[in-house]
Amino acid sequence: MPVDAQKFDQELKSLKIDRSSGAPTAGPKWATWWILTGVAVIAALLVWQLVLGRSRPVEVETMRVSASSSGPSEAGVVLNATGYIVAHHKIEVSCKVIGRVAWIGVEKGDRVQQGQVVVRLEDQEYRAQVEQAAGNVANLEARLKEMETGSRPQEIAAARANQEQGQADLENARVNLDRVRGLVTDGVMPKQSLDDAQARFDGQKARVDALQKNYELVRIGPRIEQIDAVRGQLRQARGQLAYAQTMLDSTVIRAPVNGTILERAVEVGEFVTTSFVGERGAKGYVVSLADLNDLQVELDINQDDFARLGPRQRGIVTTDAFPDRKYEGAIEEISPQADRQKATVQVKVKILRPDDYLRPEMNARVAFLADEKTAADRAGQGARPLIVIPASALRDGKAVLLASNGKVVERAVKVRSTTSRGAEIGEGLSGGEEIILNPPAGLKNGDRVAVKSSRRP
Repeated sequence: MPVDAQKFDQELKSLKIDRSSGAPTAGPKWATWWILTGVAVIAALLVWQLVLGRSRPVEVETMRVSASSSGPSEAGVVLNATGYIVAHHKIEVSCKVIGRVAWIGVEKGDRVQQGQVVVRLEDQEYRAQVEQAAGNVANLEARLKEMETGSRPQEIAAARANQEQGQADLENARVNLDRVRGLVTDGVMPKQSLDDAQARFDGQKARVDALQKNYELVRIGPRIEQIDAVRGQLRQARGQLAYAQTMLDSTVIRAPVNGTILERAVEVGEFVTTSFVGERGAKGYVVSLADLNDLQVELDINQDDFARLGPRQRGIVTTDAFPDRKYEGAIEEISPQADRQKATVQVKVKILRPDDYLRPEMNARVAFLADEKTAADRAGQGARPLIVIPASALRDGKAVLLASNGKVVERAVKVRSTTSRGAEIGEGLSGGEEIILNPPAGLKNGDRVAVKSSRRP
């Protein structure tokens, strides 16, 4: 503890005896000696405590490392990785038309078959459009049939009768013209009467020519170009009918594949559209489903461990929910590019024979197995001891602190994988070492330690 010199001088002055008062002179020397001695003793005690504090060992908790031989299923494990179960194909079933939900026939978790109706929309408007388009098609079909059949016999007979009537009227006009011409020549009638008779004859002759052409057109029938035009209109009308029928059929939403309903996104009375608007607005899809017999485990493999894996490599899949159930798997998909930020490569493992215990988004662990040749080589060389330590004993994931003869010894290790059981050590430990659990941040190599408790592995 530091001593304030100014305060010390003030205390000495306060203890000084005034010699003018006639008091004995031996008092101040005795008091000064005791004060100086006390200060020296206090300083010595402080220094001693400081030295003892620095040399006092730090109490730590340790665990003795144990090495066990790998079991038959773990002898060929080249890598352990954790990830999540995902559906290979998750489908959000949307609609092709907009409308209001009139009926829903499924709940979350229901199994559906391909083609099964899951949702119906209100369809009054679409039915009216179908009726309108069907009427237009019927009208054009009748018109085309009429044109292709041609004129009826009665129409041809009527046109011929009109022509013959015109011929008779023309003959009558010719006779009248000859009579008037004779009378005008004899001076009985004025020349104006001849002009009128000539005009009637010419008009009747033109009418006969028109009736003759009309008779020929009725007898021949419509032109081929007119028939083709009506055929084109009919084809267009049938396309409009097919489109209207498709829109009507789209109000009935069916399951595209066999699967299980994962989410029911709408309720009766809600409005659905062809694009997602928002949680409180119109919905872009009605249900989501997936085939739960086609599941995968999605893993992010560290780039340092990626070289251990290969296409179609086998593995054993387990889940945290059911650790006693094991499933065979094989790598089905490897991402063509790595994640630069996480320094990982995404790998998907297909679960070969899933069952009802597995669910999408479950935590899963995959123990990748070596191929037969590599496994045989390892068996010939002898199984490597399996060493697993708590993850809390690692420092920066690269070293551990050992307690040896009351001092800290730092040792570098190589972590093979990290699982729910702890960190599997590949190099650096052989078994029997006393590792420090949860080492303090300031603890370093060479510091003195005292074992407070030792945990069994």
